[in-house]
Amino acid sequence: MEHFLPGIDVLLTRHRHWLEGKRIGLVSHLAAVDARGMTSAERLWRERAPARGRVLNLCALFGPEHGFFGLGDAGQKLWHRRHPAWGIPVYSLYGATRRPTPAMLKNLDVLVVDLQDLGARCYTYAATLRYVLEQAAAMGKEVVVADRPIPLPRIVDGPMLAPALESFVACARVPMHYGMTPGEMALWLKADLGLDVALRVARLQGYARAAARGADWPPWIPPSPGIRAWETGQCYLATVFCEALSAIDNGRASNLAFQVFAAPWLKSAPVCERLNAQRLPGVSFYAHPYKNTIADTVFDGVRLAVTNPDIFHPVYTGISILACLQELYGIRKVWQHAGAREDFFDKLYGTDAVRRALQAGAAPEQIRRTWVKPLRAFTLSRAACLLY
Repeated sequence: MEHFLPGIDVLLTRHRHWLEGKRIGLVSHLAAVDARGMTSAERLWRERAPARGRVLNLCALFGPEHGFFGLGDAGQKLWHRRHPAWGIPVYSLYGATRRPTPAMLKNLDVLVVDLQDLGARCYTYAATLRYVLEQAAAMGKEVVVADRPIPLPRIVDGPMLAPALESFVACARVPMHYGMTPGEMALWLKADLGLDVALRVARLQGYARAAARGADWPPWIPPSPGIRAWETGQCYLATVFCEALSAIDNGRASNLAFQVFAAPWLKSAPVCERLNAQRLPGVSFYAHPYKNTIADTVFDGVRLAVTNPDIFHPVYTGISILACLQELYGIRKVWQHAGAREDFFDKLYGTDAVRRALQAGAAPEQIRRTWVKPLRAFTLSRAACLLY
């Protein structure tokens, strides 16, 4: 197999003509690095005056949630600024607006999108990609996606979006885990939304939908403060429910964010015993005490160990965890506590059907079966957009 290269390297070595002579806007963050570890932004900036004279003109930067510089917490609004060294505008797409405005794009010819995504619907970079494509289509701007791998590229899992619950964390008619790279997702969004936009994808070189990071891959840079490791991205949807159910901690203040869960009333031994007895595909559960540095409390926690990412289904695993906690400790412990946000849970899952079924005592496999038929139709449209 060929040596691995991220899309940004392929773009600048094989497809420079897509950018030459054009005013470029880059939608990205510091997590997007080339094969040597240099950020895509710096790589493009250095191409202003290359020795060969083939100049690339980077004119503006755009940052998604958490910001171009990756400094914002989840949900924190960020504002426009100037790059401290380069002097070009850094527009926030998670502040006063979440869509590029006509004023931001009027002096640009092409938008390069290079974001490290997860293939998870509620991870908001998919929404940013959609809004960029829509505004580019409206203004006749070109879009180039520099592609990147995702942690679970072979997995499709979870409920489809209910139209009434479309939001920034549920922006597309895809399942909760759709298993497409950013380039594939861009192609899918263009087709599903019927967008008349000039879209190109700089494909990955030497990539075969691997769930494990290769030895020749560039370093992992967290795309948001909580996604500190590749393994975190694999587990993200298994414990994302904690963002709506504050009685349960998913280690956001630890080094194992999204890979652990705990509560003051939870005992790891029975939880691990019950979950491991279910033989959920591709995952095992182990006791893992950890310190919540915010509350200065040591939890008797549980750690998820993904043993086979090619069969691990994070959404199914997440509802299995919730069903287990309900059975052991009661529905009130899980759902009826200060800070619980059932409405946000529904937004994360893109439907209220999952919550209602869990609260009614439905078995996880019974809930999962309701996804099967809708996922078949989606899988067909997804297959038409896969590049690897």
